[in-house]
Amino acid sequence: MGTDLRGSTNRAARRRALDRDVAMTLAATEYERVVTVFEQLTPRQWALPTDCADWNVRAMAGHVLGMAQMVATVPELVRQQVASARAAKKSGAATIDALTALQVVKNADLPTAELVRQMAATGTKAARRRRRIPAFVRDRQMPELQDIDGHQEAWTFDFLFDVILTRDPFLHRIDICRATGAPMEATAAHEGVLVDDVVGEWAERHGRPFSLELSGPAGGTWGMPDGERIAMDAFEFCRAVGGRRPMSGLLAQQVPF
Repeated sequence: MGTDLRGSTNRAARRRALDRDVAMTLAATEYERVVTVFEQLTPRQWALPTDCADWNVRAMAGHVLGMAQMVATVPELVRQQVASARAAKKSGAATIDALTALQVVKNADLPTAELVRQMAATGTKAARRRRRIPAFVRDRQMPELQDIDGHQEAWTFDFLFDVILTRDPFLHRIDICRATGAPMEATAAHEGVLVDDVVGEWAERHGRPFSLELSGPAGGTWGMPDGERIAMDAFEFCRAVGGRRPMSGLLAQQVPF
């Protein structure tokens, strides 16, 4: 995922489906939810492995903080972009992989109490900064195509800043709660809206008949009686379409987080 703010106006590129005010409320709330989880973790839990093979909970938290730091100020956005572009060119890695690795390293030496403190302060700044990004920037197509399940596609900055940068900490919050046993807060007003947006995009991407029933406070029912029938936990659905494990049928259709 490249975030160079240069780009071209292209309304054919993927855009957010959510109302923008709703998207910005989700962003602010998600940062708060992440801090709440971080505050509950014990020293033992910070060291536990996650579903992302190269990251334990501490490394994943460093990435989540690093991504919030990136969008909280323009100088940090530029710094991370320049550094990750150089690292990707040197190593041949994908830009997003170089970026996330940089974020983990950047925050690796922070004591966990300081990481939590910085996440609380930076999340507030990041949400405010994302809300202030002007429409002429959000409307532009990102210069780098995104690889989604082996396919290249174009995104607007609108989709990145208003959707992906909220889905990313949301899915990592699921990862951390699953790894540690920490409670995963779930309400229809927040997690339910995020899940509904993911379901809508998933359905649009595969374009086939389906009947989906997701359990839990963030769940609901979608689709029609015909087509593939799927019943599962709402957060397990996000993990499935987020690529956390190999899936078959319509669940093999990935959605970017």
